[in-house]
Amino acid sequence: MQRLWLLARRLRNKATDAVRHLWRYIRCNQLAGYKFRRQFPIGVYIVDFICVPARLAVELDGGQHLEALDYDNARTRFIESQGFRVLRFWNDDVLMRTDAVLEKILRELAAG
Repeated sequence: MQRLWLLARRLRNKATDAVRHLWRYIRCNQLAGYKFRRQFPIGVYIVDFICVPARLAVELDGGQHLEALDYDNARTRFIESQGFRVLRFWNDDVLMRTDAVLEKILRELAAG
């Protein structure tokens, strides 16, 4: 488990443009007062963002995920089995349609 936390730290330090961009909007309780963490381990997986109190995980997917659909589906099922809801967004949507992404996250948080 310690190894997973070290990997999460490494991922935080080498975040993608989309992760850095979305983090600017949701860090420090900026999104309706909800606290998010980034690169957070759940089981053997590390989710991009998580709001633990709302039980919501947010994953950002780049082009490589087109070839990893089975893996992503298994990953989503596992995270859901741990009591979390999972939202997935394409990196391009985060970078070019940030407001729509934030609105969807807010709707999911409100639906809680």
